[in-house]
Amino acid sequence: MPELPEVEALREFLDARLVGKEIARVLPVAISVLKTYDPPVTALDGARVTEVARHGKFLDLGTEGPAGALRLVTHLARAGWLRWQDVLPSGPPKPGKGPLALRVALTGGDGFDLTEAGTTKRLAVYVVRAAADVPGVARLGPDPLADDFDLAAFTALLAPERRQLKGALRDQSLVAGIGNAYSDEILHAARMSPFKPTQNLTADETATLYRALRDTLAEAVARSHGLAAGRLKAEKKSGLRVHGRAGEACPVCGDTIRSVSFSDSSLQYCPTCQTGGRPLADRRLSKLLK
Repeated sequence: MPELPEVEALREFLDARLVGKEIARVLPVAISVLKTYDPPVTALDGARVTEVARHGKFLDLGTEGPAGALRLVTHLARAGWLRWQDVLPSGPPKPGKGPLALRVALTGGDGFDLTEAGTTKRLAVYVVRAAADVPGVARLGPDPLADDFDLAAFTALLAPERRQLKGALRDQSLVAGIGNAYSDEILHAARMSPFKPTQNLTADETATLYRALRDTLAEAVARSHGLAAGRLKAEKKSGLRVHGRAGEACPVCGDTIRSVSFSDSSLQYCPTCQTGGRPLADRRLSKLLK
């Protein structure tokens, strides 16, 4: 799933290519992709892109056109991606079993496709008058790379929490933009178990977690800076130290990276760095082996 660093890189990539351009048409291809009907998607025809913003994992294209100020907001979900094309195919896209979900065609002949692999379709596109009209955006917590997201703000967010760190970091209403991969990376950098209860954090541990969160995300954004959209997936994978690397050696201590599987996802961690050398039980209850 694209997370904050990749979506920020996509925002930067699109900002350089879209702002000032005119939209010819927005063409939904997959039935499930468009989540709104008022304003209609046709209201974007002839609109000029004024900005490209990001809210957590959401991409947000601001436009101004015949129908007024509108926003095209996208969430790529688990298997979605954006593919830029300098020259779009001349004919209209055909609905079918392929990955193409939606096409944004510009009047200059260029544009981009939104694609989604797999059979579970969760990619979502909204046409709204304000980004906050999208329920997922409205419930977002603060952006962890914002200038005002300091240690005091992070401490205040965690103070009422009574759950495991892994779940807290992935909660978009607590902190926006962190998913399964970067929560693993942050906890490895902080040398903390994914199942450590938030209420057990000391002040020093909270500060350590905050620094690991900010540094991990900032470094990932920096690695992705200036990359074309097509190279971002490979960059993300190459930069991960523990996530997706079960069975490999930890780059810090050399211990074997282990995994815990759930019904629809898994996490990776280093026992030596994060759990005092004790492996976690690979079952949904996720308790430490005794």
